[in-house]
Formats: sequence, structure tokens, C-alpha cells
Amino acid sequence: MGNINIVNISGNITADCQKKKAGETPVVEFSVAVNDFRKDAEQYVNFIDCTLFGKRAQALADYLVKGQKVAIAGKLHQSRWETEEGQKRSRLSVTVNELEILTPKKRDNEKDDIPW
Repeated sequence: MGNINIVNISGNITADCQKKKAGETPVVEFSVAVNDFRKDAEQYVNFIDCTLFGKRAQALADYLVKGQKVAIAGKLHQSRWETEEGQKRSRLSVTVNELEILTPKKRDNEKDDIPW
């Protein structure tokens, strides 16, 4: 069997997305807060950095705002670099292949805050 690199998460976007370009390719970067419940603690939150490329990034950029609940399927990507002081650093992020917005769409007559 070959290597498997599949990530599925759902959570809330922590801040409005950052829009960029890599050459001519639209890029959107954002972070998702994913709750993790553990026996030794009530709740632990993981903050997952995510990157979306291409036409989907361009189409979804205005909808990926703070508080929006999303489900993501993608793959892990590790960036590695060395600081000016010579320290090695790395960062894991998710390269998004599929994204679904889970927050219900508001109707015209609804207020901004949705009562849960």
C-alpha cells in the first residue's frame, strides 16, 4: 500500500481569510479552530492553518469570514525553514481540496446573530 495523506476537519474560522496570489493563481489562507474533548480536560482547541488555491479560492474568499463553520477535506503540507539565527522551524498546514460551509445561510429578515 502506498502512503496516505488525507485530512478531514470541521470547525470555525478564527479570522477573516487572507487573500493572496501565487503568480497568477488566487490563494486564500485561513485558520480553523477545532474542538477536541479529552478525559483529562474539559475542552482543548486545535488551531489548524489552511490554504485554498485556484478558482475555488477566488469564489469562496468573500464567504470565509470569522466565525463561519466549515468542513474541510485536504492533505497535510509541511513547510520547513531556517531562521536568521540558524534555528530550524517547521509548520504543518492543510492544503484544502474540498470545503463546505456549514453555517446556515441567513434569510433577509433575520438578524446578524443566530440564536442557537
